[in-house]
Amino acid sequence: MSATKPPHGSGLGSRLRSLLRPQPAPRLARRLLQLYVGLTLYGASSALMVAAGLGPEPWNVLNQGLAELTGLSIGVVSIVVGAAVLLLWIPLRQRPGLGTVSNVFVCGLAMDATLALLPDAHSLAVRVPLLAAGILLNGVATGLYITAAFGPGPRDGLMTGLHRRTGRSIRLIRTSIEVAVVVTGFALGGTVGVGTVLYAVSIGPLAQFFLRRFAVPAPAARGVVASGGPPEQAILQR
Repeated sequence: MSATKPPHGSGLGSRLRSLLRPQPAPRLARRLLQLYVGLTLYGASSALMVAAGLGPEPWNVLNQGLAELTGLSIGVVSIVVGAAVLLLWIPLRQRPGLGTVSNVFVCGLAMDATLALLPDAHSLAVRVPLLAAGILLNGVATGLYITAAFGPGPRDGLMTGLHRRTGRSIRLIRTSIEVAVVVTGFALGGTVGVGTVLYAVSIGPLAQFFLRRFAVPAPAARGVVASGGPPEQAILQR
């Protein structure tokens, strides 16, 4: 006789898992709005960090380097890199969602659009606030698009897929990937600076705070909800 499993808790992970069930139209509309606002703000926040010239987040160090090498815009390079990372999902048996595919295109387009609107920043009096705003906005954007629960971004899915296939910790997998992309991007001409370090140490706490702020309230539970790791785990254990 099998023991009865305790009900899922009322925490953030439980609320996000409940979103995998069919949703009423208003709830679905809110999630879609969160997804696309979040992805747009993510691209805009990345552009602010790039424009500050003090070091972007790790993946954009790689994107910068490839942009220097190819002559393409950093947003276009981001789209190409995101699509290439998605191909790595195939052997890892990862399944993309609407949010995954949208992430590839929306973030890159939003980044290029924002960079086109931003004036050149030369003085530290402008560059430091740009960097701070970019990091903070990135935390807001992460909270919005992750809690929409339409699937992880390509890079987060690569991380969680490698975690499942290798049994290594999320922290080790994430660190290894990001060190590799930073080193490669720097070798290709990308910028590594104080902004890269500040982003690395602050995005975890910021993401955790905004994940809780933007979590869509779960509907009343009915029947059994499929178990599994909480979707926000990839962000909270960066």
